[in-house]
Amino acid sequence: MVSGESRWEKRERIRTHLLDLVEETGPGRPLPGERQLCEELGVSRPTLRAVVDDFVRDGLLVREHGRGVFVARAKVAQHLSGAAPGQAPGLGVGGVDGTWASRTLDFKTVAAGPRIGRRLGVAPSEEILRIIRLRTVDGDPMCVETLHVPHALVPGLTARDLETDSFYRLLGRRYEILLTDAAQSIEPTVVDEWEAELLGVSVHTPALLFERAARDAGNRVVEFTRSVYRGDRYRIFTRLSLAAQPDGGRVVDGSWSAATSVPGADTLVFDPYWNN
Repeated sequence: MVSGESRWEKRERIRTHLLDLVEETGPGRPLPGERQLCEELGVSRPTLRAVVDDFVRDGLLVREHGRGVFVARAKVAQHLSGAAPGQAPGLGVGGVDGTWASRTLDFKTVAAGPRIGRRLGVAPSEEILRIIRLRTVDGDPMCVETLHVPHALVPGLTARDLETDSFYRLLGRRYEILLTDAAQSIEPTVVDEWEAELLGVSVHTPALLFERAARDAGNRVVEFTRSVYRGDRYRIFTRLSLAAQPDGGRVVDGSWSAATSVPGADTLVFDPYWNN
């Protein structure tokens, strides 16, 4: 115990110690037992547990009943600007960690309806493909995605195609559709019962909701996608350019940018379809 230490200072000391342990121990490895940590830190078990609970909630630690506390697996990072670490440049704007795969859960031709019709810029009665997929990273469920695309744009597309190739690559190579830009929003949400079962998490677990509409060179909306990503395993990374640039730097769509050659390019969030 540190003499004259406030409650806040004690919690910060515990947090610092645990953060060091997380980095030193590595994903999937157990932390020392509660008794040992309390003795090392000179704190009570309730005080230690409160901080550990915070780390579990933040996704840094995993508590397994009867086994102890383990360092959680690293979160998958999506990079809003530039390539992911270790990724060759020129593979697209942004990158996503890990090896991605897909499993098609539903593949149907349906009427667009009013809401999706507005998003795609088509009549409510127009036929679209509604494709629901489970996206995995290194074998772990990461995202439940619902893709909507006008049926007329992708004749002959099958569920198997989307499990063996990139959707965007198929658009370019098979259908000669060149996507030029996309508008994407990201907001917090919670998973429902169905999403929780697919992602292997509890109902109402925090998640990230992505909604994206992509357009081609003719300004035609080619796809509207709604994706729910696990909040405990997914994070967004961006690099901000604040230094003086030849163009002075600009704010584009709410993000710092100095990309005068491709206006707004580093504010577009691309997922692994571009590269996998």
